[in-house]
Amino acid sequence: MTEIHSIDLRAGNGRQARRGRAAAPAAMALLACVAAPQALAQPQDFPNRPIRLVLPFAGGTDVVARLLAQRLSVTLGQQVLPDQRLGAGGNIAHETVAKAAPDGYTLLMAAPPVVLNPLLNPKVGFDPVRDFAPVAVVAAIPSVLVVHPLVPAKSLKELVALARRSPDKLSYGSGGVGSTPHLASELLRSLAGVKMLHVPYKSATIALTGAMSGEVDVVVVASSSAAPYVKNGRLRALAVLDGKRINSMPEVPTAAEVGYPQLLAVNWYAVLAPRDTPAAIVERLNVESVKAINAPETRERLAGIGGEALSTTVAQATSFIRDEMARWGKVIRDAGIKAD
Repeated sequence: MTEIHSIDLRAGNGRQARRGRAAAPAAMALLACVAAPQALAQPQDFPNRPIRLVLPFAGGTDVVARLLAQRLSVTLGQQVLPDQRLGAGGNIAHETVAKAAPDGYTLLMAAPPVVLNPLLNPKVGFDPVRDFAPVAVVAAIPSVLVVHPLVPAKSLKELVALARRSPDKLSYGSGGVGSTPHLASELLRSLAGVKMLHVPYKSATIALTGAMSGEVDVVVVASSSAAPYVKNGRLRALAVLDGKRINSMPEVPTAAEVGYPQLLAVNWYAVLAPRDTPAAIVERLNVESVKAINAPETRERLAGIGGEALSTTVAQATSFIRDEMARWGKVIRDAGIKAD
């Protein structure tokens, strides 16, 4: 399985990541150009007008998109314009891009909900595999499992033991049914064979506040959000849900280090184009996106929000979207989770 959340695909790793993109691999067959209408741009002319980068969310998605767009505007020689289309759990933006002309001028700044939403509600108007041509996974912010300081567990193993002794006594907060914090917590429940009470909030930020106030015992949240409160003692971090430790909490082990290598939850960000976008355009966007996100200034600003730039090929991005859908689909089916 291709693991964006693992160190293998992070920028700078020689085995799978690409340094500088000196030689571009062939785009996958599913991205091949299909007899396009005359309105579509020719690859050799691309881009010759501004590109719209559609954003389904504010917060981290917006920050990453604007960092990428700023640099891409320079490298492509055309403006890349972030366009917020908020609402419906991201589906307004997802459907906007899925139905857009496949010419490379309308792109999606995708995050995990592009994969999760169709799994939770098959009636949404798009399919993440069928309706998009992945360009690149450009950034990731790992999640961390934290507890209120009064929870008598100093490690993930101790938390699991506590939950086994007292089924459904411990509670965990999330940003709502089907959110990444919810699914990551359900994955832990499944892997460890424990029972904990789910308390859904309207957002992950409110769930984090609930953990600090003691309304819930446990929460999985982006490391960038948790780090200040772990540092000042309002929360205790037990495990990083990524393939390696993180700079903001170097003392906190990964879940894999304590026996749960499958407990992975990363807030990733990917550029997707509409299905049938010509392969040459997808490849050009991949090369420039990787170059833009790995520019020193951009990497530094990403690090400032707890993020890391990635270097993925078109093929790796395509495999990753499929793998995420399969991985979280199993969690959702096994737990019987459905959208509200």
